[in-house]
Amino acid sequence: MAKRRHPTSLRTSGEDIAVSRKAPDTPQTRSAAYRLAFADDEFMTSEDTRGVRFQLEYLKPEFRLREHGINSTVVLFGGARIPEPGKPAWAARNEVQKKNLEAASRYYEEARRFAQLASLTSAALDYKEFVVVTGGGPGVMEAGNRGAADVDAPSIGLNIVLPHEQAPNLYVTPDLSFNFHYFATRKIHFLMRAKAVAVFPGGFGTLDEFFETLTLIQTGRMDRIPLLLFGKEFWTRVINLEALAEAGTISPDDPDLFAVVDTAEEGWDVVRQFHNLPAVSLPEISPE
Repeated sequence: MAKRRHPTSLRTSGEDIAVSRKAPDTPQTRSAAYRLAFADDEFMTSEDTRGVRFQLEYLKPEFRLREHGINSTVVLFGGARIPEPGKPAWAARNEVQKKNLEAASRYYEEARRFAQLASLTSAALDYKEFVVVTGGGPGVMEAGNRGAADVDAPSIGLNIVLPHEQAPNLYVTPDLSFNFHYFATRKIHFLMRAKAVAVFPGGFGTLDEFFETLTLIQTGRMDRIPLLLFGKEFWTRVINLEALAEAGTISPDDPDLFAVVDTAEEGWDVVRQFHNLPAVSLPEISPE
């Protein structure tokens, strides 16, 4: 990102950081108290500055997305453990999991195709609308970013620091690859520009993202947008919102807040009709 400097007669913080690092080595300059507050890692990562870090973690992606002129997104949630078709199920811990994860690889392809459809629509809008965003990791996330890359479109990755080593998948647009400490600020950036949310089979994180989106729409804290569950067979086994409706703990029409679909074309057609978008056709894409 190119540095921009507004006309001013005042010194910049970057200039003063550079100067402060050249200060004479004395007991005073070695003291943590002397460090510029915003250049003091110990201070900036202390418990007392948590609120400041929340602000910074919100602002950094916000500024960059504004610079790129990105107004709206299409969000893909789904399992990191779902392999690409033909690849081993690296996350499987037993033969049953191996069989099921390898069978679930079809969702990798549907996510990739769905992202292609979103990105082709985005291309007609100068990549300002309907830009693909994922959690930036492997599995379904990789498939989403890969689908955008297939049609030479930009895509966003919102990674988060996890206890085990993780790097952004190689299909995320580098200038739109972000890393978060706080789940809260990451979730804000997932949904604040979303014009559609597609949820593919996944685990705890995927369920959390689906139910949070659903709750925001149900309570009116978020505009109603297409919320898609990919995989009828999977989701009817995993959740039963009709049972909640029968129990009276949700409204009878709350299950209508989302649509269950099986294919990329079926899912994108829901989005296209909701937003009155023109139809797009998928080009022939080679497997590699």
